[in-house]
Amino acid sequence: MSVVTTMGASGRDAGGVMSKSSLGGPHRAEPPAVRLWVRTVPVAHPGPLLELMPHARAFAWLHRGEGMIGWGEAARYRSASLAGADQWWSGIVDNAVLISDIQPGPPGAGLIAFGSFVFDPAHTAAESSLVVPKTVLRIRHGRAWLTTVSRTIGQDTAIPDPAPLRMPQNLTFTDGALSAGGWALRVAEAVRRITAGQLDKVVLARDLVAVAEEDIDPRWLVRRLAEKYARCWTFHVDGLVGASPEMLVRREVGLATSRVLAGTIRRTGDGGRGRELAAALRRSGKDLGEHEFAVRSVAQALAPFCLDMHVPDAPFVLGLPNVLHLATDVTAVAKPGASSLALAAGLHPSAAVCGTPTDVARSTIAELEQMDRGRYLGPVGWVDARGDGEWVIALRCGQQGSDPRRIRLYAGGGIVAESDPAEELAETEAKLVPMRYALGSA
Repeated sequence: MSVVTTMGASGRDAGGVMSKSSLGGPHRAEPPAVRLWVRTVPVAHPGPLLELMPHARAFAWLHRGEGMIGWGEAARYRSASLAGADQWWSGIVDNAVLISDIQPGPPGAGLIAFGSFVFDPAHTAAESSLVVPKTVLRIRHGRAWLTTVSRTIGQDTAIPDPAPLRMPQNLTFTDGALSAGGWALRVAEAVRRITAGQLDKVVLARDLVAVAEEDIDPRWLVRRLAEKYARCWTFHVDGLVGASPEMLVRREVGLATSRVLAGTIRRTGDGGRGRELAAALRRSGKDLGEHEFAVRSVAQALAPFCLDMHVPDAPFVLGLPNVLHLATDVTAVAKPGASSLALAAGLHPSAAVCGTPTDVARSTIAELEQMDRGRYLGPVGWVDARGDGEWVIALRCGQQGSDPRRIRLYAGGGIVAESDPAEELAETEAKLVPMRYALGSA
């Protein structure tokens, strides 16, 4: 039996929708002019989502073989502001008519939006976006749902046949804003400023440009990344494609979780060597100090939005095919009305992607990197009608622009007083491996 619901003012959570409570508490946006009709139905398991992305503009969110794909566009919000996107989304939700054959339905099965946000609105020409696809196919715990969204009642629910995939051909790589040597000199300057007491930590990144003979199909990259890096969250939103190991925030049925990664070592050798590297990472004063900065910043940012926070006493080592990370999972109970978008707005930018103090680190990044980060290191993910969602930090990723034959790859690292420029450069090379692999060059 289908249930028809007009979301209205109580659509997300009792108590209303909160947008960044630290800026004045919960408040509600005016409903947008558009009313969306949303239909969700259970469907037979369609097989691997990786095989079903219909075209290069499709959205993707994948983790351990499950997740969702979407295509088409029913509505779009363009702004650099996460808090503004949260207000717009609350209006979309309040004005929507939901027709569902599943009640209440799992997170992400129903009206959802995919989003990708810039790292620093003051220093970019890139555009953030929050997009409601016309169709979303969701697989969770072996079950599947199809959601269709339109501005009138009724819409075709057929899953289109995907266009064929093709591996990128005849790739060439060129330096981005800085050469490898030039970037290492910037790291040395950052260390000098930290030693002089101007700041405690700064995250510096570099870019690499890959050019293919023909258009690069992001679905090929999604497939390669999802298969090789299944422990990461693989995404494609508006030309931003990657596989991130760092969950900025997940909100599910009131529980908020944030995975902090800071402190990295390249993975080399066999399994025995990996254990030695993990032990060395756990003992590294430089990496433990960097990690402590990042965990502290996340806990402080979550505090206004959450209750009963738990911060583990020590990090664990997260092993990926190319690197090992120090990792800490911070958990808390989200306050009523604190959506995943509001939580992401409160957390970004953390010390893990910016530095400490935040304002000094951000201005140092703009001065020393000499590149436009765009949506690299910004939040990317999804939000549903109840405010649940998942937002990762856009790591291990690349960004396509107006020329589909080109993609800009990014990698960076946290710089502290003990950082060595040559070692930091080698770390960025290790972090570029996933996207090089996805392109077929590693």
